[in-house]
Amino acid sequence: MRDVSSVPAPSGPLTSRNGAAPPSLARGALGESDTRPLRPPMECKSGRVGLGVIGAGYWGAKLARNALQDSSLDVRYLCDLDADRAESVLGDYSTVHATSSIEQVLTDPSVDAVAIATPAATHAQVVKAALTAGKHVLVEKPLAARLEDAVALVRAAEERGLVLMLDYTYCYTSVVNRLRELIRGGGVGTLQYLDSVRINFGLVRHDVDVLWDLASHDIAILNSVCPEGAEPVAVAAHGADPLGLGRISVGYLSIRLANGGIAHTHVNWLSPTKIRTMIVSGSKRTLVWNDLDPRQRLAIYDMGVQVPSGQGMLPADYQLGDMVVPAIPEEEALGTVMATFARAIVHGDQPLTDGRAGLQVLATLEAAHQSMRLDGAFVPLEPHDEPLVRQP
Repeated sequence: MRDVSSVPAPSGPLTSRNGAAPPSLARGALGESDTRPLRPPMECKSGRVGLGVIGAGYWGAKLARNALQDSSLDVRYLCDLDADRAESVLGDYSTVHATSSIEQVLTDPSVDAVAIATPAATHAQVVKAALTAGKHVLVEKPLAARLEDAVALVRAAEERGLVLMLDYTYCYTSVVNRLRELIRGGGVGTLQYLDSVRINFGLVRHDVDVLWDLASHDIAILNSVCPEGAEPVAVAAHGADPLGLGRISVGYLSIRLANGGIAHTHVNWLSPTKIRTMIVSGSKRTLVWNDLDPRQRLAIYDMGVQVPSGQGMLPADYQLGDMVVPAIPEEEALGTVMATFARAIVHGDQPLTDGRAGLQVLATLEAAHQSMRLDGAFVPLEPHDEPLVRQP
C-alpha cells in the first residue's frame, strides 16, 4: 500500500548508508534499562484527538475518510503539496482545512497527532518533524528507508512519550486477528511452518523493490501472529531482476523460527495471476487463508502430523478430521487502525504495530538484502525488545 504524491523518491535498493550489514539491535546495545518506558494517557479537554492527515493521494484519502468516521478523532487538516488535490478529496462541504503547508499543521496547537501517507523516501523526514513538534504519529509503511533512521525515530518517540505507530493494515483485519488467536492460543498446536504467496501483475515501483513493497506485509503479519518461543531468528533471501530494473521484481524469503519451524514468502510483480494466500500448519490443525475468496476467507483443517516421541523411525501420527469455515466479519481494517491509534493516545494502550514492530520489519528486510549479497545465506535477526532510551 502506498501513496502517490508529488514528493520525489530515490531509486535503487534501500540499504544501510554504507552498504554494510544492518546495525546490530542486540539486547542492551542501545539502552541499559530492562523495561520499556511507559507513556501516560493523554488528557483531551474535548475528549477528541485533533488530527492532521499528511498526504492526499490514494492511501491518504482512505486515512482521512476513516478518521472522519471515528468519533474519537477530530480531523483538522488534510495536507498535500497539491492543495487542490486535498480539497478535491474533502469535497465542497467539509469543515476540514486543506493546506499545502506541513508547517501549518505541525505548529497548530489543536493538532495532537498526524497520520502520514507520503512516499517511503520521505517518511523519516516527515516523522521526525512531527515528533519534534510533539505530535503523535501514525505512518504508512515503511517507518523509514533505512534501519538506522528508524531507530532514531523510535528513540525520539520514546524520549518524548509519544505514540509512534505503523499502518500495517493487514495486521488489523478480522482474518489475521483470528489467525493470531488460533496460533498464539495454541489452537494449531506446535507451529511447524507458514507459507505465503503474494503475487500479481502489479505496478512496478520506482522507489523500492518487491520485498519492500510486498514482503513487508507478510513479515509484519508473521511477527504479529507468531507465539512466544517461535519468533523469527534468521532470514535467507533470493531474488531476480528479469526486467533489468536494478532492483528485484521476484523474491523469495525463508525465515527460520526459534522453535525449529520455518516461514516462506513468495512475492512477485510479474505474475499474470493474482494470488494472496497463507498456509499455517501446526501439530493439531492447519489454517488456509485466501484473501481473494470472500466466501471462504479462512478454512480450518482439523488435521496435523506428529511423530511419537522415542519411537525412532516408526510412521508419523496423521490426525485427519473435518474442515471448518468460520464466519469472519467483513470490516474495513483501516477503521480499526485509526481506532487503535486513538486509544493509544487517549488511554496509553500499546499498539500491535508500534515503532518496535516497524523496526522488526525493517531489520528483516535489510537482513534479506544482506543475505542476497551473501548468495542466499541465512542472516541472524537480532532481538531488539529492550528500550532505546535510558531510564532515570
